[in-house]
Amino acid sequence: MPDPAQPRRNDVTARLPDPPRTPPGAGAGPGSPYLNPYLAGLGLGLVLLAAFVLVGRGLGASGAFNSAIAWLASLAAPGFAQSNEFLSEYLVGDTHPLKSWLVFEVVGVFTGALLSGLLAGRVAGTVERGPRASVATRLALAFVGGGLMAIGAALARGCTSGQALTGGALLNAGSWAFMMCVFGGAYAVAALFRRQWR
Repeated sequence: MPDPAQPRRNDVTARLPDPPRTPPGAGAGPGSPYLNPYLAGLGLGLVLLAAFVLVGRGLGASGAFNSAIAWLASLAAPGFAQSNEFLSEYLVGDTHPLKSWLVFEVVGVFTGALLSGLLAGRVAGTVERGPRASVATRLALAFVGGGLMAIGAALARGCTSGQALTGGALLNAGSWAFMMCVFGGAYAVAALFRRQWR
């Protein structure tokens, strides 16, 4: 007879092993909780403030990929790149398009994320997915979602970093409208994809 005082667990939870305990000072480990989201948000705000103070620029991400695309296009088809209104903005003067603040920032983001994952013991060759989604479905949804985000960032002239964080901190009306649309769109389609994770 099960003890009524004990909380009930479904069959899936019952088959899951307990997360491994990590010795003090050995990193977070795969079973340890992530950083408190409120503290992480506070830290991100301080990083944004430091970017304004130290380099006089806000945060962003899509501009770094635009610079890389412009550089690759200038190598493959210089005439087309210079005549293209969008790409030519990143090919002004003698400055190399990759010598951009956003390029160095994104490289630092990837490097910091990798270092953080290594210290926390979370780096692994795996595809995170729900029990209903296959690896192919998970990768396809990620590819389509990333493509839609890239198109949206191009249309909005900024991504969630440049528009929402930097523009929002500067109280730009367009940036606040952008962020409201991001959250509204996410809530609108969340029910369609939530079952993939359950």
